[in-house]
Amino acid sequence: MASRQFTFPVLLITSLFFLWGFAHNLNPILIPHLKKACQLSDFQSAFVDSAFFIAYFTMALPAGYCMKRFGYKAGIVTGLLLFAIGALLFYPAASTREYLFFLIALFVIASGLTFLETAANPYISVLGPPETATQRLNFAQSFNGLAATLAPFLGGMFILSGKTLSPEAEAALTEQQLQAYLQTEADAVKIPYLLIGFIVLLVALKVIWTRLPQINETVGAKTEQIGASSLFANGNFIFGVVALFFYVGAQVGVVSFFIRFSGAVAGITEKAAATLLSGALLGFMIGRFAGSFLMRYFAPAKLLALFATLNVLFTLVSVSVSGLLAIYTLMGVTFLMSIMFPTIFSLAIHGLGSKTKQGSSILIMAIVGGAVLPLLMGLISDWFSIQAAYLLPAACFAIVLVFALRNIRQRQISEVEVTVQRETV
Repeated sequence: MASRQFTFPVLLITSLFFLWGFAHNLNPILIPHLKKACQLSDFQSAFVDSAFFIAYFTMALPAGYCMKRFGYKAGIVTGLLLFAIGALLFYPAASTREYLFFLIALFVIASGLTFLETAANPYISVLGPPETATQRLNFAQSFNGLAATLAPFLGGMFILSGKTLSPEAEAALTEQQLQAYLQTEADAVKIPYLLIGFIVLLVALKVIWTRLPQINETVGAKTEQIGASSLFANGNFIFGVVALFFYVGAQVGVVSFFIRFSGAVAGITEKAAATLLSGALLGFMIGRFAGSFLMRYFAPAKLLALFATLNVLFTLVSVSVSGLLAIYTLMGVTFLMSIMFPTIFSLAIHGLGSKTKQGSSILIMAIVGGAVLPLLMGLISDWFSIQAAYLLPAACFAIVLVFALRNIRQRQISEVEVTVQRETV
């Protein structure tokens, strides 16, 4: 998968995928938790995702500039330090129980993750043979899936109390009792996020002390597509940005509303729903490993097309039925989402050569879809139902399918051109 000189750097960079996956997948726990602790409406609680993913949009270009100027290692260290600072800010945020403070802390965390993802996704793609770049990226993303499995399970265990006051029970409390209950709920995030902050700081120190290979991407400039004078003239790259925007929006929406969806369609409590979500994201992790294995035998674009098709169908089933069947099909959706981000990313930056860092920054900006689409799902849920809101992810997966089909067609045309060239020589 990678030559010996790249083995330890690949392992170290892969650990970053685990760290940001853990931070990402605590958000579905924070949404119902902060809704209680800060007495929020459903729409207000959705800003947890917005604060998180707006950072990707605003910080992606600075992250790309940092790497272009100072290299991948500087981008990674900067990202880890911002990540740690944001996690440590949860302590004063919980003490004040100010929702805006929580959103600022989340924005700082996500700013750090923007640097990490802008650096790590393309960096691990070039740490080894080009022909196995997509496979290598999917392997690293598998540990993102492992973190996604553990985060809701541990978050449900240590953050969610399982106590939700009915309007009648809340009205029966004195103001002092109510404030004490709300502060206890808010304080539950202090220890988990302090631990995260300190662990991330230790990883930052390890990266500082480790000599990472410098990659000269100008060598890959020969692979740039002919006639692509800029990234914006590269149709496949632009479509990749669009596909990533809608995919991330779908992924965030599917996972973030899972606990509320489970309660609405099957009457499942928040702790039980958090356990189900952990199981669903275990499927996400298994899907990453399975996808990495299957790509040895099937073209990434073809596998992406198959998974996208099934996701459209599974999401529509979740919208159409009720009870456990709706939840199980939604769990199936998380399994099928597994390969989508790394595969879209890898297909989009393929052939960019010296423009890879710039292209990576723009692709990371597309993650802002995670800030936009969940808000739209929240509005649809308020107007109609939480099940109706899941029609939006179904439409997003259809867009991913079209991107995959385009890449299959491009690969087929390329293979025909190579064959013709060989026959004419």
